[in-house]
Amino acid sequence: MNITSIQSFPLTPDIVLTADDHGHLSRLAHAALDTAAPVADALLYELGRASVVAPEQLPADVVRMGSTVRYRSGEGEQREVTLVFPAEADSESGLVSVMTPIGVALIGLRRGQSITWLAPDGRRQMLTALRVMQPVDADDPMPPSAA
Repeated sequence: MNITSIQSFPLTPDIVLTADDHGHLSRLAHAALDTAAPVADALLYELGRASVVAPEQLPADVVRMGSTVRYRSGEGEQREVTLVFPAEADSESGLVSVMTPIGVALIGLRRGQSITWLAPDGRRQMLTALRVMQPVDADDPMPPSAA
């Protein structure tokens, strides 16, 4: 008898991005096609399937640039990271670049959604967004959320 795990099946939940994030990330991914093609391709794929909304229409529990997200891996390990642009990344401080496989997997997810992604070693991984907290920014129309 074969046992099939959830990780055997690709999970590609609906994702949502603001128009601003979509534009910035699209430019970033296109610029990285020559130097980081696998991650850039993965990000472009996610951007292509995302629903794009105005900032005020983005649900509070969606991972966007600057969000802090607690997620659970397929193995049950929990981690909390903040999604940032490459120049701000610092893995020791929990600042994860959107131009990494885990960053691409997180962008646009809502609390409770799971997604499968390919790790750098080629293995399929799964993660589930458990909690999403938005950045506190005076110019940001969206209030912080601990959804």
